[in-house]
Amino acid sequence: MLIQMLDDTMATMKTVTRDNRFTLHSQETGTVMQVGGGIARVRGLASVTSEELVQFPDGVLGVAVNLEPNEVGIMLLGDSDNLNAGIRVTATGRETDTPVGEGLLGRVIDATGRVLDGGKPLEVHERRPIERPAPEIIERAPVTTPLETGIKSIDALIPIGRGQRELILGDRQTGKTSIAIDTIINQRGKGVVCIYCAVGQRATSVAKVVETLRQHRAMEHTVVVVASDDNPPGLRFITPYAATTMAEYFMEQGQDALIVYDDLTRHARAYRELSLLLRRPPGREAYPGDIFYIHSRLLERSTHLRSEFGGGSLTALPVIETQAQDISAYIPTNLISITDGQVYLSPTLFQKGLLPAIDVGKSVSRVGGKTQHPSLRSVASDLRLAYSQFEELETFARFSTRLDKDTRATIERGRRVREVLKQGEHHPLRASEQAVILFAVNAGLLDDLPAESVSEREQNIQQHLSATLPEICAQIDAGKKLGDEQWQQTTEAIKEALATELAPSDKDRT
Repeated sequence: MLIQMLDDTMATMKTVTRDNRFTLHSQETGTVMQVGGGIARVRGLASVTSEELVQFPDGVLGVAVNLEPNEVGIMLLGDSDNLNAGIRVTATGRETDTPVGEGLLGRVIDATGRVLDGGKPLEVHERRPIERPAPEIIERAPVTTPLETGIKSIDALIPIGRGQRELILGDRQTGKTSIAIDTIINQRGKGVVCIYCAVGQRATSVAKVVETLRQHRAMEHTVVVVASDDNPPGLRFITPYAATTMAEYFMEQGQDALIVYDDLTRHARAYRELSLLLRRPPGREAYPGDIFYIHSRLLERSTHLRSEFGGGSLTALPVIETQAQDISAYIPTNLISITDGQVYLSPTLFQKGLLPAIDVGKSVSRVGGKTQHPSLRSVASDLRLAYSQFEELETFARFSTRLDKDTRATIERGRRVREVLKQGEHHPLRASEQAVILFAVNAGLLDDLPAESVSEREQNIQQHLSATLPEICAQIDAGKKLGDEQWQQTTEAIKEALATELAPSDKDRT
């Protein structure tokens, strides 16, 4: 009996040992020498690598960024109030990463994947490094498809293509975020996944943006990645890179993605703060010497891939804030040179109520004109030049009491173009709605209307053509070119709409 029990015991031990093989893992630890300002200096992590995650007590994570002979500089991704000198730090052996996948859509998260919207935990099946090399030149394809913002002054005069990087800049409170949010709203139903990356914004501002997206049912195709102004500078710094990794997942699946960085001015300030605390040499305006590289390696990841690499695209809309309309400052000039164009918002136009306050003369798109819908391009091709000439004429006309007939006609036409380019917030328009009203003002069909009544008539014209010429409107929206006969039908329909008495309800609505 005893022998049988010993045999059974030995057999059980062999089974347990075979099924549960334990391996030894080395774990490197260090000691915090100094902590404060979102930075920790650690000794003892001899084998740690750059961009490697390290773990502090209470679950606080950090990223190794300064590898010096005797110590390592760590930027913290969490609250450092409970961290003190002398505590132990553990190297994780893991590169800084972020969750990716379809499960992020409709959620508000931070760069590490922490849920901020109070909902259920994320369903994440994959994590990817936040720092990834940009696609090689051989993998890139020309930008050929428009990214419709729904904003007349952009789609007509400063068109953006899928895979382009278009900078949005202007002084504080001029409507930069509104343009980005309207663009996200306009992607509903167009198959474009959107990432809104808020860096250094107030929590109330981010909550307002999220609520706006929900009201317009845009959260269904949007991921909101947040690092608010009360988060550590390390988290603010890595957030744009993490958001880009999330967007790249969809691009590599063959989908079109749009990412908004709101804003990179605060991102640059966070990096400056980190660099000064890490005792890196300051350069111009106290920014470190590699601030250009910091943003260029981020924005170079946006592109349009060739079909053999999936054919997806990633469009970037970085936002920056200027001071006193100075677009020649350090960070603005850096980003203007990196991007493929810029949309400049003027505080002067904003104060005059000309919304969106886009300064057409200082705005440019170096790519998007090739992607513009043919019908929209045909009616807007000369509009930019004509509008710029009108603005100059209007300025000089203030000093003259007598103007010739042609000059007066140009100024009157320009005033109606200005009225047409006005647009309400969060009301993006289809390509056909834009093309119809721009065609009307270009053809002189609105010349007999008082300038102040143009906006009232605009909605009436758009509704009339949608009801009477749905095939032509659908053709414009599909990106097809209209023939002379179809433009003639459009002209007749616009004249009919102008001849119709405006209903009181329409007046109230406008």
